[in-house]
Order: sequence, then C-alpha cells, then structure tokens
Amino acid sequence: MSSGAEQPHQTKDSQLPGTELGALQGDVWLTIQTYQAQGLIRGRRAADGKPAIIGLIGFADRLKSLWHAIRFDDPYADWWLLKVEEGIADIRAQLGGLQQRMAALMATPSSSLEFVVAQSSRPQRVSLQFANPYAFRAAQLLGEYDQLMCADRTLRHLGIEMPTDLVEQVAGSGRWVRRIFALPLGYHCLDICRQDIRQQTPMAIRARERMGDLPDDILRGERLPALRPVVYRQIEGSARQAGDGA
Repeated sequence: MSSGAEQPHQTKDSQLPGTELGALQGDVWLTIQTYQAQGLIRGRRAADGKPAIIGLIGFADRLKSLWHAIRFDDPYADWWLLKVEEGIADIRAQLGGLQQRMAALMATPSSSLEFVVAQSSRPQRVSLQFANPYAFRAAQLLGEYDQLMCADRTLRHLGIEMPTDLVEQVAGSGRWVRRIFALPLGYHCLDICRQDIRQQTPMAIRARERMGDLPDDILRGERLPALRPVVYRQIEGSARQAGDGA
C-alpha cells in the first residue's frame, strides 16, 4: 500500500566515487633560538671520554618501542610511559616557575630602558614527524627551555642582577631536560604481558631483575598514562570471550 508521500532518495556513501577519506596529515615545526636548545635536538654521541647525550630525536625514537609494547599489554611499558608523562609535566612546571621569576625581573621599572627578549637572527626551524603525543610534549618542553635561555641571555646582556638561587636553577635546567630525554633508556622490551607477570614466567622474572618491581596499581591497570594506544591483546581476549559465549 502506498501512502503517496514522496520518499527521499538515499544513496550509500560507499557507492559514491571518491568518498573514502584519506589519513589526516599536517605539518608541525619547532623553532629554536639558542645554541643550548639546539644541542638538545639531536644530542651528542659518546666520544673522547664524554658520555652520550640523548636529544629530542633520540628520545622520540626510543618512545616507539614503549608505545608498541603497550599495544601488547606490557605493563612495564605503561610504567615507563607514565614516568615520561609525569617527568615532562614536572619539568615544564619548574621551567614555568623560573620563566615567571625572570619575567618579573624584566618588568621591574628601574630606568627608562626599553627592551624585548633577545631572539636569534637566524633561528633553526625543525620539522617534527613523531609517532606519539609524548614526543610532541617533549618538543614543547624543549621549546620552553629555549625561551628560558633567551630570557637568561637578555638579563645577562643588560646586566640585570638575578638572585643566586635563580642563577643556579637556570644553569641546571638543561640537565633537567636531558634527564627526561634519557628516561626511555631504562626500559627493556622483553615481549611480556600482564599475564606473564601474574604467572611469574621466566621472562617476567628477568624483567623484574632488569627494571625493578612493578607497582601493583600499574599491573592491575588502575594507574596508567593518560594517553596510550589501544591494547591488542585485550581486544583479542574480548573477541575470544564473545566467541565462547555464542
């Protein structure tokens, strides 16, 4: 029976040519003004008795193994990524505090002198192509360290006196950043998952020997990084359970 109402013509998107969307792409750049920050982009190889320094690029590359291991439910990878997350947040907060103190010194009216924070006449612009969000957070950290160095050079050039503790903290801030970039070095990919830890397999024992005792809340999944990839093994387990119940 026809109601006589005109029905709208419906077409499935899959039937229209050229409707499949491609992957999202975009350009990300980091602009560096100072030599101190520039040296932390690629770091330094060990040579002439000097230890290697892990830079931003090396840090991002080592994060790949952490990110991949989390997909296969490695709790140690979760633990190390959480260390990275908390470490970056902590150092960014400390750098922000130093920046605020230096900005206050610049804003103090002491004379008719007017100035702006020094910038490089030829800054380095670095294209960033990272595989996970924590590498970009580390890039933000390096950018904030670079801004701090610009402020420090400006105050020194103008002869504006800084408190001793501020001078010491600014001088040590580069080590804070390097410590974050070195964090992934403590992780060892041993192809284990949470079930291995619960069953105390030989590989789980080896993981404990190399990386320490895993916190219980991380093993239970109660404390995890805010940003993490989908865990493949959990998906596979859910699919098997659904199949068993069918």
